[in-house]
Amino acid sequence: MSNTNIKNNCFDNDKYVKLQSAKIDERLQMFNNKLYLEFGGKVFDDLNVARILPGFRPGIKVEILQELRDKVEVIFCINAAAIEKKKMRADHGISYEIELLRLIEKFKAIAIPTVAVVITLYTGQPAAEKFKNQLERRGLKTYIHTPTKGYPTDIDTIVSHEGYGAQPFVETTKPLIVVAAPGANSGKLATCLSQLYHEHKRGVRAGYAKFETLPVWNLPLKHPVNMEYEASTADIGDINMIDNFYFEKSGQVAINYNRDLVIFPVLKKILHKITGQDVYHSPTEMSINMIGECITNDECVRRASCDEIIRRYLDSLCDYRNGIYDISIPNQIKVLMDELDISLADRPVVAAALKKKSDKKTNAVAIELRDGQIITGRYTDVMTAPAAAVINAIKNLSNIDDEIHLIPPINGQPMLKLKQEIYDEAKLYLSDVLMALAVSAATNPTVELALSKLSELKGLEAHSTIMLPKIEIDALKKLGLHITCTDEFAG
Repeated sequence: MSNTNIKNNCFDNDKYVKLQSAKIDERLQMFNNKLYLEFGGKVFDDLNVARILPGFRPGIKVEILQELRDKVEVIFCINAAAIEKKKMRADHGISYEIELLRLIEKFKAIAIPTVAVVITLYTGQPAAEKFKNQLERRGLKTYIHTPTKGYPTDIDTIVSHEGYGAQPFVETTKPLIVVAAPGANSGKLATCLSQLYHEHKRGVRAGYAKFETLPVWNLPLKHPVNMEYEASTADIGDINMIDNFYFEKSGQVAINYNRDLVIFPVLKKILHKITGQDVYHSPTEMSINMIGECITNDECVRRASCDEIIRRYLDSLCDYRNGIYDISIPNQIKVLMDELDISLADRPVVAAALKKKSDKKTNAVAIELRDGQIITGRYTDVMTAPAAAVINAIKNLSNIDDEIHLIPPINGQPMLKLKQEIYDEAKLYLSDVLMALAVSAATNPTVELALSKLSELKGLEAHSTIMLPKIEIDALKKLGLHITCTDEFAG
């Protein structure tokens, strides 16, 4: 079931940009040219969706916004508790604060302005106050939102001067206000509703909508794309369900997730209290999601999604071993795998890496090439298994004889000696080896040829027989490899 043999033609990006931007503009007109659009998922680099929809451009949400550039401003939200706890983005390995600053700079680079940052659910956290000062000294308008009084049951208090009215209003000038965040549970919805309250008090008939990516509302409940969403959110307990509100209104089946369905009756009452009308009759109606219309090869995305579920299962086992998750998380993902009748046997690099370990009595890494051939590398006296596997892979892709050393011992040994003396590290990591190759390439055409093949590793499957340190994981991911690990500690 390996994803490496799937052609990258499973998704029509141009159609998606056209349909999604048109739908957003249509919703904008529905609300008299003032819309607060809650952005779900990642903004610039949605690598998860790119893995389950091969061909999907990770930055396509930005392409959609660029179609509407003249109408767009951005408000960013960040949870004060996330700042206090130094919550990290697992995909980038950086804190929510750093991710927020990174996103602001990326929007600035494409001439879409950030009008303000809202620090939500503030209850006096010192780290949040410090971050507010940091943002303001960068010239960013920053607002503090405290927990909304009365939420979620006392609608009259929520929609009053004591509830949303007690939160400061963010002044905006453009018709389309994108409300985004560096991660989940950042308070985007509450910020949108607070803004709506203030806008309507000022006589502006603004509206709210949600830009969703997953789950896909018009794919079946048990479609692997939607089941992968459950696997990716197992740690926060998202479960896909049929939108009963949508079914009652239209008689048609649509898919949404439990949190949106549970909160919808409250949200519907809040919106009615603010606007004086029933704006939406279901969570599905609130969302703008045209992804399902742009899948061009269903079998392709089914296989890719199953691959990603297996990868997430392996990742969750490692997180459990590292004390990050309870065992219930990998168990939940295993249930999804059983429903889809998939297993670790559907990931050939796992068996190949374990066989290499058994044969050589040392830990190993395996990489599956696009033609199905599996290349392995093991730990040696000089370098780590990830470094060895990558070198062996690019040698194979370059038709370089296995006996040829891309890094001669005369170069490798001094590097290793220096690492041992300064860092007390006994082997060259993949990042060390890549730097050594880059230096050698200037005078060695063979090494230059091998390095030119690094780009062909992007999207390939890889597996390690032990849990790798962050420096190795980061290097492998930078090369675009889909790396997983057996949940075993080194040593």
